Amino acid sequence: MTTALISVSDKTGIVEFATELQQLGVKLLSTGGTAQLLAKAGLPVTEVADMTGFPEMLDGRVKTLHPRVHGGLLARRDVPAHMAALHEHGIDTIDLLVVNLYPFEATVAKAGCTLGDAIENIDIGGPAMVRSAAKNWKDVAVLTDASQYAGVVAELKAGGITRATKFALSVAAFNRISNYDAAISDYLSAIALPASDEEVPARHEFAAQSNGRFVKLQDLRYGENPHQNAAFYRDLYPAPGSLVTAAQLQGKELSYNNIADADAAWECVKSFDAATDGAACVIIKHANPCGVAVGASALEAYTKAFKTDPTSAFGGIIAFNTTVDEAAAQAVAKQFVEVLIAPDYTEGALQVFAAKANTRVLRIPLEGVKHSASDAWSRGLNSHDVKRVGSGLLIQSADNRVVSAAELKVVTRVQPTPQQLTDLLFAWKVAKFVKSNAIVFCTGGMTMGVGAGQMSRIDSARIASIKAANAGLTLQGSAVASDAFFPFRDGLDVVCEAGATCVIQPGGSVRDDEVIAAANERGIAMVLTGVRHFRH
Repeated sequence: MTTALISVSDKTGIVEFATELQQLGVKLLSTGGTAQLLAKAGLPVTEVADMTGFPEMLDGRVKTLHPRVHGGLLARRDVPAHMAALHEHGIDTIDLLVVNLYPFEATVAKAGCTLGDAIENIDIGGPAMVRSAAKNWKDVAVLTDASQYAGVVAELKAGGITRATKFALSVAAFNRISNYDAAISDYLSAIALPASDEEVPARHEFAAQSNGRFVKLQDLRYGENPHQNAAFYRDLYPAPGSLVTAAQLQGKELSYNNIADADAAWECVKSFDAATDGAACVIIKHANPCGVAVGASALEAYTKAFKTDPTSAFGGIIAFNTTVDEAAAQAVAKQFVEVLIAPDYTEGALQVFAAKANTRVLRIPLEGVKHSASDAWSRGLNSHDVKRVGSGLLIQSADNRVVSAAELKVVTRVQPTPQQLTDLLFAWKVAKFVKSNAIVFCTGGMTMGVGAGQMSRIDSARIASIKAANAGLTLQGSAVASDAFFPFRDGLDVVCEAGATCVIQPGGSVRDDEVIAAANERGIAMVLTGVRHFRH
């Protein structure tokens, strides 16, 4: 390795890296501000303009788009004709390229970014050089991130950059270019052209083109069924406290179904703020909550959640919104648990689970997650949901709507008591995470019966009642949530006959008056949210 070309927007660690290269006898080429920085550090550096014999022009838009640069990067050392062409035109090879691009993503993320600001931060020469070097990876090592510097220096000192490392750097480079171009496409496809480049353009929620950017975390043994192949990916920029940020502390490898159910459990339990709602526990089976409760401690929350449906809880996914201590761990460990998720664990709790070697224990810190934030990302939530259909995608804004007590509309003669309002809001929060049609009975901060995924709402109501009876729970005095309106009074009659004394539902049916009249006839309180929570 004889020559390195360095041109970086992010100067992190570049002086130290260039110093290591220079000490290894590598000649340094550079551009603009990078060259000035290296020279100021006392490093011998040749400006690209001096090497090409052509000055930077157009405010720096043209500086590396030159045959002496791209010829030095693209020439195959094992092809005599290529090397002869370089010799004929007096072009030297470039063996190492260090480039990170103009900060387009950071620029457009700023609230006051104008169209002009965005356009000026679209890098041209950088991606062109990266592509040239990455294409010729056998002869040129290309670095696109400061995290790669130390490894390359170590290999150079050990005798040279390996073939495997050069290929990995090439793949990383093409991935970076792909993500960069996708970010530009995402931005430009989602804005309305302003009258002036100095204006901040309005953005459409749904861009004209959708560019998914995901990084593979792991291959999975199989998919939903053994005959299906599967892998697990995360967003390029995951939200804090989301499932993909989990650290697995012990247990077998996560399966496709484990991950899907773990996400359902984690999203549900995160909706309860430990600071205001108390400790919460969610038990999931086949993507549906079969037990949800809040309590003064993790142990109390788990004990109440488990009582809802002990049969379904067997082999379930359990999530907490608070630290799991030894007492809670001992209670959980008495059952067969596939996956356990919590923000943290005490040492005593981890020792308890160590005896259950197959139990998958995940830690997902909630630092940085804000329940009161207006944007979904800082609340650790997806901003949009995506569903794959035949040769297409359905994209929608995520169901992050939270209903407060002040928004509820009482439509019956009987007014809900303060305790009933608390139970109704708890039931409503749980219903959002139950597959439609969803009916949820609750009392005293715990689910008493859950009916999920039925074609008829009345069947969901009946199943919820049966589940409660099977668990030995009484529904007398319970609160009921329905994720969508009651299309007929029969569903309301079923929950009332089971013992419900108050109901929360969206309303909006052509038969609302009939259902409200039935509630008055039954002497129960009913509140409307005006918000539906279908979950398919």
